[in-house]
Amino acid sequence: MGIRSPYDRDRFESAYDKVMTKWPAGREAVLVPTPFGETYVNVCGPVDGRPLVLLPGGGGATSASWYAQTAQLARTHRLYAPDLIGAPGRSVPAAGRRPRTVADLVTWLDAVLDGLRAPVVDLGGHSYGGWIALHYALRAPGRVRRLFLLDPTQCFAGFETAYLLHALPMLLRPTPRRVRTFLEWETGGAALDPDWLRLQEAGAGFPSARPVTGPRPAPEALRGLNASVLLLLAGSSRTHDTHLVAARAGGLLPRVETDILPDVSHHALPHAAPERLGRHLTGFLGS
Repeated sequence: MGIRSPYDRDRFESAYDKVMTKWPAGREAVLVPTPFGETYVNVCGPVDGRPLVLLPGGGGATSASWYAQTAQLARTHRLYAPDLIGAPGRSVPAAGRRPRTVADLVTWLDAVLDGLRAPVVDLGGHSYGGWIALHYALRAPGRVRRLFLLDPTQCFAGFETAYLLHALPMLLRPTPRRVRTFLEWETGGAALDPDWLRLQEAGAGFPSARPVTGPRPAPEALRGLNASVLLLLAGSSRTHDTHLVAARAGGLLPRVETDILPDVSHHALPHAAPERLGRHLTGFLGS
């Protein structure tokens, strides 16, 4: 899958598989063709459940990172969790072609949903995945019923300077040690799932393509978003000013429910508070 050496590839695959054992029984995987390559999608939940697409964060995150939420969400929804094209994971990028713009990401996700035969979905994303999800909901409003965002980055406020400075060594030359050091700093030394942490470290050897970046969504576009939005923020996030994000989102989105989860950091959010998150998500998605 593009890892630099057989040792790195084996380490990554082993770590990925270990985290996937935490998903519900009956989980399957499918490869969905898109203009940018084949997208690997982990699938679970009742076949007749309402489709819910889960987008992971950037960096070393993969679809496996949703493991703490899948058991509860899969009781009522058919879950589809893709690995992002060109990022760590099992998706296979097309030779010489990768998403370069927000429009490309919309085209990619359109193709994924078409391949899954899911014309209308509930959609959620963490961090960078939240940025993708929000842009998609703005550009393809007819395909998104409900939208949830977990501490989304670059949607309502920029990064904190301290966060970027601490991330810089890892971004310039990613190594397992630098990944661990950065995550330990951002999470305040909180206990992290060792299997998930090993997967983040193993992702340091993955030759990722440059991610699509861009400006925050325009205020006028956000004011016109008709989908119901659940915004869950990490109270201890070092990524951005949590209260500024909440205030700006509340002032721009016409149908938003916002909550700040205390004592949870940005990178630990998807799996550090499964009961609290699960109650929020199932209540919002089931209404």
